[in-house]
Amino acid sequence: MTVVVWIADDTWQSSVDAARAHGSDFLLLHVSDHDVPGAAHGAFAGLFGRSQPARDPGSRLDELAADHAAQLLAAAAERLGVPCATTARVGRVEHEVVAAAQDASLLVLCRDGDVSHAGPRSLGPATRFVVDHAPCPVLLVWPD
Repeated sequence: MTVVVWIADDTWQSSVDAARAHGSDFLLLHVSDHDVPGAAHGAFAGLFGRSQPARDPGSRLDELAADHAAQLLAAAAERLGVPCATTARVGRVEHEVVAAAQDASLLVLCRDGDVSHAGPRSLGPATRFVVDHAPCPVLLVWPD
């Protein structure tokens, strides 16, 4: 079965390092939130109408997010050091992570809240949702 490793912007190194000891079939997952490009699309359409799609800043934000995800996934794959699959999704982050872990044997993710203290505040809202709704075992690691 597959070990899914959630590649989050600030903590991906710790997740990759922890996952290495727990499997041989890996899926590195990055999720870009759809809210920012969606807001830019909506604001542009509201201000200028839909007659100038080439100037829509939301399209540029979509491109930047895709490039960022590809670079992050490449760096994570290199750090993992073994053959792996990668996927980049766009949507509500917590829902996409849970969906990607549907057939996984393990989901590896990193704490992203206030890591100066143990407890509920050491998890951000999306991470808390994933921990509560994951369809498989979860390995929750502290960031380095």
